[in-house]
Amino acid sequence: MSRAVSRFRRPLTSLAGAALLAPLALTGAPPASAADRYTVTALEFTVRAGDRTCTVDADLYRPDGVDARHPAPAVLATNGFGGSKSDGSTDAIGKAFAERGYVSLVYSGLGFGKSGCLITLDDPAIDGRAASGLVDFLGGTRAADDGTKADFVTADAPGDPVVGMIGGSYGGAIQLATASADHRVDALVPLITWNDLAYSLAPNATGAALGVSSGTAGVFKWQWTNGFYLMGEGQPLLVPSLDPSRFGSLTCLHFAADACDIIRLLNSGSYPAAATAKMLAYARSVSPASYLSGVTAPTLLVQGQADSLFNLNEATATYRTLKAQGTTAKMIWQSWGHSGGQVAGELDLGTGNLETSYVGQRILAWFDRYLHHEEDTATGPEFAYYRDYASGYGTAAAVPALSRTMYLSGDGALVDSRSEVTRGSRQYTNWLLPSSHSESSLAGLIGLPDPAPYDIKGTHLGWTSAPLTAPLDVVGAPRATLRVVSPKAERVQNSGDAADKLVLFTKVYDVAPDGTQKLVNRLVAPVRVPDVTRPFTVELPGIVHRYEKGHKLRFVIAASDSAYFGNRGIKPVTVVSAPQDTGVLELPVAG
Repeated sequence: MSRAVSRFRRPLTSLAGAALLAPLALTGAPPASAADRYTVTALEFTVRAGDRTCTVDADLYRPDGVDARHPAPAVLATNGFGGSKSDGSTDAIGKAFAERGYVSLVYSGLGFGKSGCLITLDDPAIDGRAASGLVDFLGGTRAADDGTKADFVTADAPGDPVVGMIGGSYGGAIQLATASADHRVDALVPLITWNDLAYSLAPNATGAALGVSSGTAGVFKWQWTNGFYLMGEGQPLLVPSLDPSRFGSLTCLHFAADACDIIRLLNSGSYPAAATAKMLAYARSVSPASYLSGVTAPTLLVQGQADSLFNLNEATATYRTLKAQGTTAKMIWQSWGHSGGQVAGELDLGTGNLETSYVGQRILAWFDRYLHHEEDTATGPEFAYYRDYASGYGTAAAVPALSRTMYLSGDGALVDSRSEVTRGSRQYTNWLLPSSHSESSLAGLIGLPDPAPYDIKGTHLGWTSAPLTAPLDVVGAPRATLRVVSPKAERVQNSGDAADKLVLFTKVYDVAPDGTQKLVNRLVAPVRVPDVTRPFTVELPGIVHRYEKGHKLRFVIAASDSAYFGNRGIKPVTVVSAPQDTGVLELPVAG
């Protein structure tokens, strides 16, 4: 199969959409000067993946004119969760890179499409090893099952091809998994992916020992998690196949057994110590948080602000780890993520605006520098963030530090100094059913309306600031330091089951002069309090938001949230305030 395309030296990124389950297709046409052509060849590779051997289904896109005498750099990519090499986003990678003169190899990830084996959540020892075998092919040291060999990829050394990886979400984590063990990979562009699956699926916004990873079991994100589980288990039905490598057991049809154990434990609502420790250990073993020390390839991290699945804190944790160990890394916070957020002018590969969008230009420069080895190519600032309240992107040398402090007063005010704090105490009580709502996580994916966020009276506490006298630009993750009193929670918190610990949710609303309030990107910080007798610090999800002049900030502690599992049993909570002993909210303010 061949078609007329343009041929540039620059690549195009893989994921245009906001949702992992339903990524947007890249359908933009190449520039009008298209004159050259490329061919697409279907290939299969037999790989060893854990305890089984299976076939990986791939497509090789080779631009006309690229041969052993005229080699080109390569791009390797795979699908997001639930996709395949043939879905709109993944297929678009091959087309787009071939249009720009790159050899492109796109494949269906293990357990997806027509590729065999179980879904192993981008395990570096399994999924990463399989991807490394495809790097062998690009390096000319391995043939496809039909004998096809690649002798037309630029090489840094014999068997070491010049190859970059790009893709989103599930197709983002595989890049880090592959590069952690195979240092032949030259450049990475992971979009909207995770740092620690334990945090992604059951986040605990307090007690982080490293990055986003907490030692206490988090609060189950039941909507997102079960949606992916059902899609994964349904793969043999969605893509019918009798390949025995694709089947596990009757109780865990298509996932690795440890992955099913995670789902069962989280859905049970009971988290005994031994089982919980095993769950956390496995989730982290298949997460970048556990293997970033092996990643040396220059990495451009792109994360979405509208993303309740993998929030900005995850990319920040990955970025800071890479920088601390000396790996070249830069980070961009774009508007869209798994929860939507696409806006005019932002990177939208469905319309082919790579060359005209800020993120697209940064991706082009990244590959010029690290695949074409153009050392004089500028790759942009260390940190950039989309602003819906200003023209274009803001840039900085680092994520802004916490620089504004506010205090929780006993009368429900959010004040600027301890001297303004009024003594007092207030109480809320949780219900057995959720009494607060942030989002219906899958609503946008299946086309259902989602009610505005709300909190029912008596099941939450709020502290509201005076009207702002000037705009306030918050860029980053707010932090709250709290102390609560809950005798019922205290009596059972050492039961040996983490589910007995107190659960609460913190968030910051923007309150307009007319009283309407906005929860930025519908993001909340779930907390399972490690010890209710001690103060604890909460890191809220990162945001980029301008609180306009005349608006108010409203900090809320809620008893529940409909997108998460909540408390086991009724646990009233009291918050006491005094000038020298009260809750504190810190904000990262830009400018």
